[in-house]
Amino acid sequence: MQCYRPVSPVKAMTFDLDDTLYDNEPIIADATEALNQRIAERYPAAAAIPAAQWAAIKRELIKGNQGLASDTGQLRYETLYQGLAVEKLSDSERHQAAQSLFDYFYHARSDFTVTEEVKQVLAALAAKVPLIAITNGNVDTAQIGIDQYFTATYHASLKRPSKPHRHMFDEAAQALGLAPHEILHVGDNLEKDVLGAHRAGLQTAWIAVNRPMDLRQEDVSVLPGVHLHSLKELLWFVA
Repeated sequence: MQCYRPVSPVKAMTFDLDDTLYDNEPIIADATEALNQRIAERYPAAAAIPAAQWAAIKRELIKGNQGLASDTGQLRYETLYQGLAVEKLSDSERHQAAQSLFDYFYHARSDFTVTEEVKQVLAALAAKVPLIAITNGNVDTAQIGIDQYFTATYHASLKRPSKPHRHMFDEAAQALGLAPHEILHVGDNLEKDVLGAHRAGLQTAWIAVNRPMDLRQEDVSVLPGVHLHSLKELLWFVA
């Protein structure tokens, strides 16, 4: 553990999920491949759409509704719906197809469990202080086996701007009934997590499981309060 500033008493913690508690990139890659295979099996015309065109559909959707940039689930559904136009389905059939494909992806996207070590740390922390999950993604915390450790889970959405916006940090502090400085936010991203939480007045702890933790290789706007070498080190703050 390396501390860059003093840590005041911690009465609650908020957690990022993707790439903080598990390596998310291969999970998304596998889920995307599974989705593409399902599209190819059922909707060959949509399957023939080039990747660049799917990306263009996403950009146009966000251009028309900036809130979709925060809501990864709704953006994926809307993208699928737009892409399925080439299948010449009725509007009802197209909505049903888009929802079915989204549900398939969402299940695949959450088709894993975190390690027992992570669960043990979360359980030990939750026995001492309340925990809230704050994520820009849409993983199903029940499916991956960690929902019982959190008093709430906030997903970025059309109504909740994504980190580094302070909205979800403020919401967590209000729900906990604590001053922001009494909360320690734990996350991997030095902009979305560390900078976002810092601006909202929370203390910060940096840990990443998907890459070497070398600050020289990161885009740093503000140093984290604490640079963790393992999740277990969080137990020092609730002893």
